[in-house]
Amino acid sequence: MKKHFWGRLVSGLALLAMVAGIASGTSQHVGAATKGTFKVGMEAGYAPFNWTQNTAANGAVKIQGSSDYANGYDVQMAKKVAKALNKKVVVVKTSWNGLPPALTSGKIDAIIAGMSPTPERRKTIDFTNTYYASKLTVVVRRDSKYAKAKSINDFKNAKITAQLSTFHYQAIKQMKGVIKEPAMDNFPAMRVALESGTIDGYVSEVPEGITAENANPDLTYLRFSKKNGFKTNPEDVDLAIGVRKNDPDKAKINAELAKISQKQRDQLMNEAVANQPSTTSQGNWFIALLKQYGPMLLRGTGMTLFISLIGTVVGFLIGLLVGIARTTPVPKSRGKRGLRAIGNWLLAVYIEVFRGTPMIVQAAVVYYGAALAFHVNMDRTVAALFIVSINTGAYISEIIRGGITSVDSGQFEAAHALGMTHWQTMTKVILPQAIRNSLPAVTNEFIVNIKDTSVLSVISVSELFFSAETVAGQNFQFFHTYLVVAGIYLLLTFTISRLFRLVEKRMDGPKDYDLMTNQMQVDTPKIK
Repeated sequence: MKKHFWGRLVSGLALLAMVAGIASGTSQHVGAATKGTFKVGMEAGYAPFNWTQNTAANGAVKIQGSSDYANGYDVQMAKKVAKALNKKVVVVKTSWNGLPPALTSGKIDAIIAGMSPTPERRKTIDFTNTYYASKLTVVVRRDSKYAKAKSINDFKNAKITAQLSTFHYQAIKQMKGVIKEPAMDNFPAMRVALESGTIDGYVSEVPEGITAENANPDLTYLRFSKKNGFKTNPEDVDLAIGVRKNDPDKAKINAELAKISQKQRDQLMNEAVANQPSTTSQGNWFIALLKQYGPMLLRGTGMTLFISLIGTVVGFLIGLLVGIARTTPVPKSRGKRGLRAIGNWLLAVYIEVFRGTPMIVQAAVVYYGAALAFHVNMDRTVAALFIVSINTGAYISEIIRGGITSVDSGQFEAAHALGMTHWQTMTKVILPQAIRNSLPAVTNEFIVNIKDTSVLSVISVSELFFSAETVAGQNFQFFHTYLVVAGIYLLLTFTISRLFRLVEKRMDGPKDYDLMTNQMQVDTPKIK
């Protein structure tokens, strides 16, 4: 093994961390609540209610922790409410399932994201009066036999779905004879399923149906009469602003909503439909997609690389320490043996917990749970780094332990015979070999982290996949968008694999060396 191994290893890890920090570009600090701000949670990917754009055109509002802007009917309504509260709107881009916990944990002040005040939601949060009166529809393919349906009962044997955790999905049971498909996370996913023929239609709201029809000539939304349409209650379909229980601003928000006439609300929706991002592209689709959404995808790529690289580096150091601790020799003293047993038990619990639970669950528990239980308002990027690092450390600790045990036991005995302590034996003899043996598995863990960062959208981290969902939901070019994103992921993983392959070869050392000859042997014996 080469000299200065540890110095070179630490320098290399520091260099990787620095590169990741430069690549992230968008890891802006998201601090705690600021007085005078009205933090609004939304998907920013549900046009015409809300969407993401690159500029502040048409009165868009900057998204917290990002260089992008949010606009749409929800954003313009939020600006009116914030003005009445003498506050400034701050948009917090969050996945649909992450909105309620973000509100209850204090990460946001309100949900304005096309959410209906259903009885189930009222158990955990409060709602204001209606800010948009909605109506349900079904979006289908224009060439489908269901495109001529006049009633919700004309969908026998049709495969129908809707968005997860919405009344839309519950309303499917009113459609007699349909096949109720599993609910989907968002509208981009449903549109992809509809275009590919996986489903025959999905339940939505009329404004979203208008957007789908205008954006894609192959899709259409159905217009049902009151008699033949869905039977709904206002609290199921009308949209309201979600606030925390006993929020003191609820009365002020209701007073402001009462001042907005139906004519003004219709005008806001018409402007939102007219201003939503264009879904048409001229010339080469690849160039057009990169020109319009390239910066957004680049920032998402930077965030993915930043979190996965720093998380892997820190997780490697955690795993290294845990692996060393779990392979220490058994002390002779009874007290020390007891302490070692307790320490090993705690480390085993840590490993089992973080290897036995999904990262998406860990993210939600750490980010939202810390705010609810301990009133700790964590930065979302810091939370993401903590989660990925701790999760990675649990896996790598077992990898390192396996690497240590794979080294021949005779080397331990030889080192001890030379008078070396356990620490000297580990750092000078065992670990360099163990790390070399473990490097392929560590590389694989790095690649897994690059792909697993996609689950961090639940805590509002705009990594690559979350950015791709936003883009696909706005340009309706699902295949093209996800093809580009697949290429980005492949480029990242391929590059990382090749870099670590070079590191492995470097650690192997030269293979064309000669064995050191005996210094006392000056002549080669001649055979008679």
